[in-house]
Amino acid sequence: MLSIIQRKTVRPLLILSRYAHNQYLITKENNGTREIILNHEKTKNSLSLDMMNQLINAINLNKGDTALRAIVLSANGNVFSAGHNLKELQMSSGIEQHKLVFSTATELMKSIIQSPVPVIAKVNGFATAAGCQLVATCDIIVCSETSKFSTPGANFGIFCSTPGIAVGRSVPKSRAMYMLLTGEPISAREAYESGLVTRVVSADKLDDEVNSIIEQIKRKSRSVITLGKEFFYEQIDLSVLEAYKLGEETMVRNINSDDGQEGIKSFVEKREASWSHK
Repeated sequence: MLSIIQRKTVRPLLILSRYAHNQYLITKENNGTREIILNHEKTKNSLSLDMMNQLINAINLNKGDTALRAIVLSANGNVFSAGHNLKELQMSSGIEQHKLVFSTATELMKSIIQSPVPVIAKVNGFATAAGCQLVATCDIIVCSETSKFSTPGANFGIFCSTPGIAVGRSVPKSRAMYMLLTGEPISAREAYESGLVTRVVSADKLDDEVNSIIEQIKRKSRSVITLGKEFFYEQIDLSVLEAYKLGEETMVRNINSDDGQEGIKSFVEKREASWSHK
């Protein structure tokens, strides 16, 4: 449960400053931005079942609240996430436990894709295996110059099949296969050049860069951003002709929405838009 530590009374829809903490996550919410910080350094922020369930809950919390405009995933320590907790994947755990681990991981990735607001990964460290999958699934990824990314499962006899889904949809085939087949990490610069990450900055500029992106997002209508994000993920696996058909329908729906019309009017009248976010 998020505890309220500060309430601004001027605009009640906007914004509560909140802070929550448990053994896996620290969650901060302020001025429309929710930052979810992985905080289990003793396991290198591994994606155990408990960690994944906590992440799912934190991402989905009050997601219909129009005051929420962006979610940031970050981590404490020099490892963003080392991936699945291999202790949960031993034979003694049983096959049903193994199925639960991977179905929960899929649910976590779906929660990011289906979030109505952009989910931004803020990476300052090593993201490996399912940790790399988590990063690659986010809408926007900003990392420090010293960050690295890898899918080294084959080194331990477990090919990174599910991490490869996210990585393979983010980078060219040859780069994805290099990562999956060799297990070797790629640098922040290589990740940027491959399209895995959006921005690379020095560690001391990481917060500023993420905040700058969020401020750009906040200037838009939340409902329009939600519609656009939904369309992007729906069309990406369609054929070009099917995508255009869906795009036509989406554009018409967008234009005939309250904020679609407000955007057109504000442009014509040369004024700032006043979004309803509905």
